[in-house]
Amino acid sequence: MATVSAPELAQAKRIVIKIGSALLVDLGGLREEWLRSLAADVAGLHARGTGVVIVSSGSIALGRRVLDLPGGALPLEQSQAAAAVGQIRLARAYEEALGPHGVNTAQVLVTLEDTADRRRYLNSRATLETLLSLGVVPIVNENDTVATDEIRFGDNDRLAAQIAVTIGADQLLLLSDVDGLYTANPKTDPSAEHLPVIEHITPEIEAMAGDPVSGLSKGGMKTKLLAAKVAVAGGCAMAIAEGFADHPVGVLEQGGRCSWFLPEGDPQVARKRWIAAMKPRGELFVDEGAANALRSGKSLLPAGITKVVGRFGRGDPVTIAGPDRAVLGKGLVRYTADEARQIAGHRSGEIEEILGYPGRAALIHRDDMVVG
Repeated sequence: MATVSAPELAQAKRIVIKIGSALLVDLGGLREEWLRSLAADVAGLHARGTGVVIVSSGSIALGRRVLDLPGGALPLEQSQAAAAVGQIRLARAYEEALGPHGVNTAQVLVTLEDTADRRRYLNSRATLETLLSLGVVPIVNENDTVATDEIRFGDNDRLAAQIAVTIGADQLLLLSDVDGLYTANPKTDPSAEHLPVIEHITPEIEAMAGDPVSGLSKGGMKTKLLAAKVAVAGGCAMAIAEGFADHPVGVLEQGGRCSWFLPEGDPQVARKRWIAAMKPRGELFVDEGAANALRSGKSLLPAGITKVVGRFGRGDPVTIAGPDRAVLGKGLVRYTADEARQIAGHRSGEIEEILGYPGRAALIHRDDMVVG
């Protein structure tokens, strides 16, 4: 079925690596030697200038061992307690593994609401972008200490895909206890064929998904395909790979067995399409200088705003129009309508004095804007 080549890790500028619980924690606790080998892989990516975000499961699995909680499904309150105990140990484990390589880490806890709400989505994105620009490897996990069934992703496969799209990653690596997608369950069907490259997720491909087989992980092949749909639609290639061996990323880079899902276009192009499809909540009029700056790929600064129309909140989509009232584009605004009116026509350095608190220099960042 493979008609094109698989992506190469060396070509990626940004990679999200999702670590399954079964890889990180076994019956004896944290797999420290394996984690050190993963850290060496991540440090290698980092050294060649690749931005890396790790989405890691394992906090509940670690916490339940510390609290001596029984096996099997836990009540919500016990899951949240186990997560609270395990998260601090998980973050420390990554810090201790990556620290000797000179790589700083940060813990980022999110819930589904952080991506569903545009303002919180922009805040999460800004935080991750800043961490990556400072050379930090963010360790992301769902905030199981407060998430309930109504506001949770439910598995870190889909969370990893959402993070990949949020930061415009080129590639997403799902490291778990399976080495890819098969035409049937290879544990029960000896004729099952491994699929190394999937160009399109068709109904036939979806029908090949089975149920999770690990006692530690929540996500099976069905959730991985859901993650693939999110990732490829956002222009991100995704690999499903078995990661139990030491140096799992290195193994994959050397041609290790996996299944690659090919992206639908470039991540930035996909993001621009998403913004362009949004219904605007307001309109910003800009002067000729700002209009020329936008056409050359610059961000929209408050100084170029001549008029603010409508009622909108932070993170809402707004239309941008030039002095001739012709539409220039659309973007996600970083201020409310009232705040925008106050700072319109002023330099970015005056924002704190006008609003009474520090704000972002750009009213709309160029990455959150589509022009033309």
